[in-house]
Formats: sequence, structure tokens, C-alpha cells
Amino acid sequence: MEKPTSVECEHFTIKENWRITQLQNGYYQTEIRGEEGWNAVTRRTTISGAEEAIDGSIEHYKKRLEFIDGPTVIKTF
Repeated sequence: MEKPTSVECEHFTIKENWRITQLQNGYYQTEIRGEEGWNAVTRRTTISGAEEAIDGSIEHYKKRLEFIDGPTVIKTF
């Protein structure tokens, strides 16, 4: 899988683009809305675990957006 673009990262940070479905085996699957429908991301044993996974993913992609253009210069000499 290729690294997501800034547009994709921005899309992944919007909670309304996520959902949780229950599978036949009782697991809960987190999914992200894409151009061609919903795409599976993770599976968890509880709804709260699935919600935590979504929140963690959102935070991960927010951090990626901060550094997508490279590192932040802290100090130059």
C-alpha cells in the first residue's frame, strides 16, 4: 500500500467518514469511506475497542498531516 496523500490524510481525520459494522463472527470492524465504498481497516472484539481504534487512527493521521511536508525546523545556526 502506498503512503496516503495529504488529501487522503485529511479525509481520514474526519470522524464522519468512519463507521463500525458487526461481522457474523461477532467482531466489530472499523471502516473508512472511500471513493468506491467502505474499506475495512481493523477488527476488534468490542464496540468500545473499535471506537478507540477509530480515534487512534484519526490522531495518527492528524500527526501525519503536521509532518507531511517534512520535519518542523526547531532551530537553525
